[in-house]
Amino acid sequence: MTHRPSPGPILRISGVSKRFGGLQALEDVSFDVRLGGIVSIVGPNGAGKTTLFNVMSGVLRPDSGTVAFAGRDVTCARADVLARAGLARTFQNVRLFPRMTVLENVMVAHGRGVASRLLDSMLFTTRHRRERDESMHHAQELLRLVDLDGRERRFPPELPYGEQRRLEVARALAISPKLLILDEPTQGMVAREAEEMMALIRRLTTQGLSLLLIEHNMHVVMSVSDEIVVLNFGRKIAQGSPEAIRSDPDVIEAYLGAPA
Repeated sequence: MTHRPSPGPILRISGVSKRFGGLQALEDVSFDVRLGGIVSIVGPNGAGKTTLFNVMSGVLRPDSGTVAFAGRDVTCARADVLARAGLARTFQNVRLFPRMTVLENVMVAHGRGVASRLLDSMLFTTRHRRERDESMHHAQELLRLVDLDGRERRFPPELPYGEQRRLEVARALAISPKLLILDEPTQGMVAREAEEMMALIRRLTTQGLSLLLIEHNMHVVMSVSDEIVVLNFGRKIAQGSPEAIRSDPDVIEAYLGAPA
């Protein structure tokens, strides 16, 4: 997963706006994610966080503004094109294949880039066996990275919730991304599971990976982020280090309400 650094930020969001009928979901939002950095997007419910993630990952097109990834304008790129370029994401809700083993769940994600064709698979050719072995080895390495080694033959419903979320991360990593977008990675977790996810997030940056998070758990946000972007009613109201955000009066007002 280690990548050669490229000039400029890995992701640049410039003046992005998005409207749904009479609702201005995003208004002129701009920020960068530097290579190897961890940026968290936070804000009250309805702030526009999920809309922003969907614009960044190719699910929605903005009404105005640009999205640049690894130095290329990808504003109108489809989600599958972005994935091949090195942008991976997880979702708020667990999306695993319950009847595939843990190992198979990761292998199937890696297999999207496998070159062998259907005939190779049917005839179990040397090419198919080699690519299958490579895919299995890659999946096993990723399971070790997310602390799921020894779970290869189990099925996702048999795993505790925290391990299912880490399996989702392993599956996203199977395409060897440059940027990983995590949507509420610790949602629904008990404290121990959240701590394990935080340790994994920190570990991923040592592999040369950049991360972008939507997260409601402010302990997680303050603990792992290099920079925090705060949205409220679709607008960016603050951006900075955890220390700066913690004491920002606009952020305090957005979360706690204006003082009487």
